[in-house]
Amino acid sequence: MDSTQEQVVMTPKCKTANSTTLIIERRAVNKTNEKMHVAGGEHTGIIINKETTNENGVSAPAELSLEFRVFLVSAQTGKHTQESRTLRFWFREQEGEKAAVAQDFFKELVSPQEFPRDYVGFIKKVMKLMQHNYKSITKVEVELTQLQEAQVPTRPLSADENSLGNVVLLTREKVLEIIESSYPNPITIQDIAKENGWDEEEVAHHIADLQSSNIVKAMEHGAFTRQQSHDTQVIIVKQMPTMVSSKQPTIAIITAQYCEKLAVDAMIENKETFVRYTTVGESNVYTLGNIGAHRIVCTKLPSVGHTREAMTAAGNTTTRLLGTFQKVDYVFLVGVGGGVPHYTDYNKHVRLGDVVISHPVDNKDVYVYCETAKVSDKGYDFEVKHYRPNNFILQDISSQLKSSDSGDNGTVSPWAKYLKDGLNILSSQIETDFNPPSVETDKLYMTIGERDLIEVAHPVPQDKNIKRQEGCPRIHLSTIASGRLIVRDDRLRQKFASEMGALAFDCEFDAVIESVLGNCKDSFIIIRGISDYKDGTRRKEWQPYASLAAASVMKSIICGLEPPTNV
Repeated sequence: MDSTQEQVVMTPKCKTANSTTLIIERRAVNKTNEKMHVAGGEHTGIIINKETTNENGVSAPAELSLEFRVFLVSAQTGKHTQESRTLRFWFREQEGEKAAVAQDFFKELVSPQEFPRDYVGFIKKVMKLMQHNYKSITKVEVELTQLQEAQVPTRPLSADENSLGNVVLLTREKVLEIIESSYPNPITIQDIAKENGWDEEEVAHHIADLQSSNIVKAMEHGAFTRQQSHDTQVIIVKQMPTMVSSKQPTIAIITAQYCEKLAVDAMIENKETFVRYTTVGESNVYTLGNIGAHRIVCTKLPSVGHTREAMTAAGNTTTRLLGTFQKVDYVFLVGVGGGVPHYTDYNKHVRLGDVVISHPVDNKDVYVYCETAKVSDKGYDFEVKHYRPNNFILQDISSQLKSSDSGDNGTVSPWAKYLKDGLNILSSQIETDFNPPSVETDKLYMTIGERDLIEVAHPVPQDKNIKRQEGCPRIHLSTIASGRLIVRDDRLRQKFASEMGALAFDCEFDAVIESVLGNCKDSFIIIRGISDYKDGTRRKEWQPYASLAAASVMKSIICGLEPPTNV
């Protein structure tokens, strides 16, 4: 009987003062080798090689690699240090989706339910995964490097999580954020104070400060609203004036946050803004103007939140918009969203500042909303609402834009110019900085249970000639997903994104899309600039730039449309 067969073998490769490198590979092993420790019981098939490897010649370079960092705490001092863990992968010949296999391997390795808390457990789990689940991987090199002392990062919270028992500090910025969120609806000092458990006098003090800076203005009945920027003509009306046919917009743009509306307005020429102000019910804001050969109307939803009331209001505002401007043929939902990272594939990886366009890749839907997720024998059963337009002209233009984008080889993408123009126009916005934050702030974290985090490095291109064009977002085409239930849970969100083919999540726009379809609008598209890795509500510092990136791509799509013929 032959005692040689393929096993998973772990061999030390090298050790320095602050690093250890191990190789875990499949190889034929003679079980009588005394320098091997052969595991038994539940670990049968795993072998520890006590001898350091001595590779002859030059071994083939790794086909894929990824790095992540764990935060270790010293039992003696209570201080935290970071440890870098790099995984390098080799595969069997001609295996298919290697990046997808490596990504699945990594997700399973760091799964919150069974994340190995110690060094031995971590190596053991790598070996067990290779042995049982990932037969196409032939070798994994693990390099562990001790880094300097580190602060454990705090995970950015959403407004939704802030409301769950966390006290929101009263600041001038926070008061302005609430007024902007509610815009165009005015809001009273009493409502702001009551909703957040704040002192009315302190709220009034901050509002007086915002008034003196011409950022907020008083309305009737003790309510306040956002003062529009000085270069915009704002007309307050009870009803929208009738408009001659040639002035009727054929494109409607819907935004939800104040910075998203500013970003879209920066793309519009000859603009005038009407605020249909009402003391009962929802007020409306409509900015009219031109983009290229097209007449545009842009609105801002009063607020989109995680309450059904907010979503119903958003749907009603959309219905009123489309009822008021009945010549609209195309609807754009433009603003921020959360990216779905790909830990091993540079081309599929979505970063902060990138733009994801709703597109039926592989015949998937353009938008999906998850209502519930139930645990089943197979994992999870998702109850999903699916949305797609009847006419895909906007998606076809997006596809052409992406295929003609040669930003990777040095030429300038069309939206890069619009982005630059927008930054110039918005440079006078004192309260909102639309410039891109430092790349150093684009950190990718994964939750590994409770509130423990690991930091994952962004994947690098396998082809060294492919580089991100500085100052120009990359665009991605995919389904866009939403649903508060799944957004809150890292593992659920990844699972849902994988099943649906989604590269971005946003903040529940199903009521808006239902209104668009209910009003028989055949063409709609959702464009999301990526401001965090959840649903767009977490990272305030990236939201203005991400909004402007989305607006720039929107303008590129609109300029790709044929000029209207029914003027």
